[in-house]
Amino acid sequence: MEKLIDIKNVSFRYPNQPKYALKDISLHVNDGEWLAIVGHNGSGKSTLAKMLNGLHFPETGTVHVDGIELSEESIWDVRSKMGMVFQNPDNQFVGATVEDDVAFGLENHGVHYDVMVTRVHEALKSVNMEEFLDQEPHHLSGGQKQRVAIAGVLALQPKIIVLDESTSMLDPKGKQEVLHTIRMLKQQESLTVISITHDLEEAAKADRILVLNQGEVYKEGTPEEIFSLQDELTELGLDSPFSARLSKAFIQEGFLLEKHYHTEEELVDLICTLHSKK
Repeated sequence: MEKLIDIKNVSFRYPNQPKYALKDISLHVNDGEWLAIVGHNGSGKSTLAKMLNGLHFPETGTVHVDGIELSEESIWDVRSKMGMVFQNPDNQFVGATVEDDVAFGLENHGVHYDVMVTRVHEALKSVNMEEFLDQEPHHLSGGQKQRVAIAGVLALQPKIIVLDESTSMLDPKGKQEVLHTIRMLKQQESLTVISITHDLEEAAKADRILVLNQGEVYKEGTPEEIFSLQDELTELGLDSPFSARLSKAFIQEGFLLEKHYHTEEELVDLICTLHSKK
């Protein structure tokens, strides 16, 4: 697969800090995949998210996004390739209505009015929020607000969406709404998704997981491969998803499972299968 993002031997530290926030890390993101980057507080994942958006530049090493090397000269070209969805959707709202808010970024980019109207409606329709066009954003639920924030990003037609702890403030229902929306959009729009998170329930939805620890790449692999390392994840301050822990418990009780299960959907199928064999 084509590498859409290629990070090679990148190190970075904040001013007046002797310790590196990122230490000689190399990673890539394939075009069209969902990569989850996980780690405890201080692991370097938030620093990496800011670097992807050009808020930080490498002290050493290189960052390429869609063939463009990140630099002060290319920063706006790099930013045009990706959209950021942040932790608190309220911090992203600037419009009096949902429609105004989604249109805000397009207005800043000088998009023609007719094109802007079309893009706003299409973006809201894609996240199932078109009926809320005239609503005031602060009247929406947490999950609805985050879906509007995603629509605002989609309207700009980026190739990459970065979710920076974007579900951490949501209740379980809102979290599932957002993750379902992202999965649907990834399939329909051929988007590349990067989720920066400490929540392994969210990471379980990804195609591939990269674990950061103290500014370095600790492990990377499929969700199944990463969640098989439950004791190691616990030592790093990360909890495996409930479904992965439960499937491990089934194995310990003597059930012969084909694999470790790491999503709720797989877990439901597993329980139904075990029940039918009784």
